Amino acid sequence: MAEFGISTLSIIPGRAEPADAAEQVTQILFGEHYEVKESRKMWIRIKAALDGYECWIDRKQHFPIEEKFALRLSKQSFLPVCLEAAGLVVHGEGQDIIPILAGSTLPFYKEGVFKIGKTEYQFQGQVQAKAERKNIEAVVEHAYMYLNTPYLWGGRHPFGIDCSGLTQICYKMIGINIPRDAYQQATLGHSLSFIEEAEPGDLAFFDNTEGRIIHVGIVLENNYIIHASGKVRVDRIDHQGIYNNEINDYSHRLRIIKRIV
Repeated sequence: MAEFGISTLSIIPGRAEPADAAEQVTQILFGEHYEVKESRKMWIRIKAALDGYECWIDRKQHFPIEEKFALRLSKQSFLPVCLEAAGLVVHGEGQDIIPILAGSTLPFYKEGVFKIGKTEYQFQGQVQAKAERKNIEAVVEHAYMYLNTPYLWGGRHPFGIDCSGLTQICYKMIGINIPRDAYQQATLGHSLSFIEEAEPGDLAFFDNTEGRIIHVGIVLENNYIIHASGKVRVDRIDHQGIYNNEINDYSHRLRIIKRIV
């Protein structure tokens, strides 16, 4: 019988192996659900519903939900998303408080209230209640909210994020779910022949000397790009790649530009 769960914490670290010291490869934000693929005494291996990404999470951080509720979540074309960098969710008669972060999912949110299973939660912050898949300008607006966020491998939140986490969350906020890693995201959309064709919101991908896609950023106006490298920053981009004024050199080599919308 299939088993499902959902994050009722601000962040659940997703690890490559079932150990606290293992590499963090992603994070499950509040309200994001998943399927349990393997269960051990202290750890469970999950598959995230958002992007199909598999990782290990601490069993103590697992919150089980009924299969019926998980399927109901998966059938939704869009689930409301928190737009506050940080906010507070209140639930229960004891008014328990849970901190949540931008990009968190608020299942079936309406007028300040949402539910996970039969438990009611309240949130009074800014919410993206409906999908705006054609509003590519909003992707850029959301990206600026993460400006100066420190780079964190596997991170997906405003206090620590990686390059593909930034692009994934910004697109999630308008109702477009894209894969977790940069090389996976590079398979989407259609390619642009020249950087002059790029528009704000397009994704630029960069490779290493072996030709592997290792970095992604969001194109801005006037040949600029916002991306996570050390921190979320804005740099110049041209046909060669990203030029970093702080080092007076190119930091990333351009491979391809894709239009997702």
